[in-house]
Amino acid sequence: MKNLLLVNAPLTLLFLRETAAGHVHDKRRAAATPYPVPAGSQLLPDLGFLAFTLPQVEILRPTRKPRGHELTPEQNVAHPALARRRVRIEHVNSSVKRCRIVKDTLRLVKQGVRDLVMELCCALHNFRVRLTPWQPMI
Repeated sequence: MKNLLLVNAPLTLLFLRETAAGHVHDKRRAAATPYPVPAGSQLLPDLGFLAFTLPQVEILRPTRKPRGHELTPEQNVAHPALARRRVRIEHVNSSVKRCRIVKDTLRLVKQGVRDLVMELCCALHNFRVRLTPWQPMI
């Protein structure tokens, strides 16, 4: 089962896409989703969204080393900074999955139960962030 999450700089979950089967590709689901992203913001997607674009939104991805060439010094400096920001997003994912019902096999097959479970786990993450704020992404 897959969900798409949208996280802001203070690491609060802003958007949750409904649960879908795992065989649907992330980019296809993302392209069909109207995101509440304001113009001029930055987006840090993972590798499942390589060809994904949004109008007036800067998409930040790590630069891959070209075959037979080296990265420029600017790219070598930017890559670890981008990785540090990306790790914070992965920490949000692990915070949601702290509730084991999200990552274990869920045998509740009634319509809407999986979405409700994911919503509750995301709400618990946002509650934890409000209780003890994490350092925001820079």
